[in-house]
Amino acid sequence: MNKYRITLIVSLFYTASLAQSSPAAKPEYGFSRTKSPFRWADNTPAGCPFPKSPRFAKLLFSGRYANYTNGDTWYPSWADDDALYSPWTDGYILRTDVFEPFQESHPGLACNSLDFMGRKAATGNAKIVGNDPLNLQIVPLGRTDGPPAPYGGRYPCGSLVHNGVWYYGTYCLTNNPTNDCGGNGWTEMGPFVGFRTSTDYGKTWQETPHTPVKPIFGENPAQAKVKIGSPHFVDFGKNMQHSPDGYAYLTAHGATNPAVCNNWIQGDEIYLIRVKPSLQTLNDPNAYEFYAGKDKAGKPIWSRQFADLKPLLTWDGHLGCVTVTYNPGLKKYLMCISRGIQVEKADKGPTNLRYDTMILEADALTGNWKLLQYLDRFGPMAYFVNIPSKFISPDGRTMWLSYSANWDDKNRYGNPAGSYYSFSLHEIMME
Repeated sequence: MNKYRITLIVSLFYTASLAQSSPAAKPEYGFSRTKSPFRWADNTPAGCPFPKSPRFAKLLFSGRYANYTNGDTWYPSWADDDALYSPWTDGYILRTDVFEPFQESHPGLACNSLDFMGRKAATGNAKIVGNDPLNLQIVPLGRTDGPPAPYGGRYPCGSLVHNGVWYYGTYCLTNNPTNDCGGNGWTEMGPFVGFRTSTDYGKTWQETPHTPVKPIFGENPAQAKVKIGSPHFVDFGKNMQHSPDGYAYLTAHGATNPAVCNNWIQGDEIYLIRVKPSLQTLNDPNAYEFYAGKDKAGKPIWSRQFADLKPLLTWDGHLGCVTVTYNPGLKKYLMCISRGIQVEKADKGPTNLRYDTMILEADALTGNWKLLQYLDRFGPMAYFVNIPSKFISPDGRTMWLSYSANWDDKNRYGNPAGSYYSFSLHEIMME
């Protein structure tokens, strides 16, 4: 996440107590191949509307992790050629064989989602090769300009490679002049613009017909809080093989209340939309169906009208960036939600942020969703959390969390160990 505007961003120094019981020995900076398992303390906030999962007790972290590149916004999609393809931005790719400390000079292939250091706003593309999360090759595929005007920045979101076509979504961010939302950087969600597409796995691109001024769903934060601002495709496995009906589903976070914080990492509601994926449909707003609640029998209602859109989940002050992965071994959907939480400032500095992540599970995309694990102060500022389907074990019980962390201090020694401003992978197991 780009946080380089000094007039908008303050550098934070995290001093709050941390919940994780981690090994005493400091492991290797970029990789840990030895297991030092730990569990995260259960600090679920009071009033959580999601019942505890009756099937799974908790997550066990193995202590194994890997970090690749010096950029964030990684949303891998498993393509039919067995590679993962992902957007990325706000950093650089210098070495792909070893993780190195972040350099503010941005050497190598650099990319930022706003005009910065003489570069125009753009988003990056990369191919991820390999089957072992501890031994991957990151292949840079270049950067694509993405003008954000009239907003401040334009960022990657929903990314899907299906039947040889890469659909790459972007959205815009701006600022709320009356609320800094706890110092989370961009304070107001702009619209989801649409999808640029590639039929050669990211070598060349066809730009979306939509623009920030005329986005696909017509949302405008000056008129109402955005609901489908930063959508992400549900990960149905290789080439969407586990989609139950051929639809591509997307989850997004947003808000209805005009007074709340609604931005890249904060929102009060989760939304669900779907579309049959093709070059003709992904940029056609009339091809989408919007989740509109459930009927009296509990069956989901789908509408062609955006105005009928209703929240899938609601928890005021606790929701944010959302991704979903289908786990075929468990026959479960797993939802990851990350939220920037504003807390009181410390006496000696502007420490007023914590990032919480929670993982929910359900038998169906439309619920009922149950709490698997609440991870407070995870990262301690982990965001864009997702579970790449390629790295799920056959029985479904071992997975890898993918996220980036600590944009405020890109070389901070993270919590859990190995949480860095990178494509960061951490092994977890279901108990």
